[in-house]
Amino acid sequence: MKFARFVFAFAGILGLLILTPGLFTIDMVGERFPPAVTHPDFYYGFLTVTLAWQVVFLIIATNPARYRPLMLAAMLEKFPYIAMLVVLHLRGQLAAAQLAAVAIDGTLGVLFVAAYFKTRAAA
Repeated sequence: MKFARFVFAFAGILGLLILTPGLFTIDMVGERFPPAVTHPDFYYGFLTVTLAWQVVFLIIATNPARYRPLMLAAMLEKFPYIAMLVVLHLRGQLAAAQLAAVAIDGTLGVLFVAAYFKTRAAA
């Protein structure tokens, strides 16, 4: 259970640190990765939903055995996003620099799977 606690606490804290500045940098995103954001509702919607998931990760970390079913949903938060980024990149719609999120989310997704199976033995 220590492993699952660490993984989900780390994921939640890391996510909050990475995502929170995005609430204040919408113009910079458009400058670094043109064109400018034309639908701020989608941009902020993505950020706020994703920030909410970081809180879910922190909740899972408090009691991994109790919240084990949420780990499956946490995996769904990671793996389809990774697949979508890869597809967009292969279609030429995503810059290589933007693809870096795959490394972070992919690693966390694999750690979520490991935590899920390690927690099963302890539950």
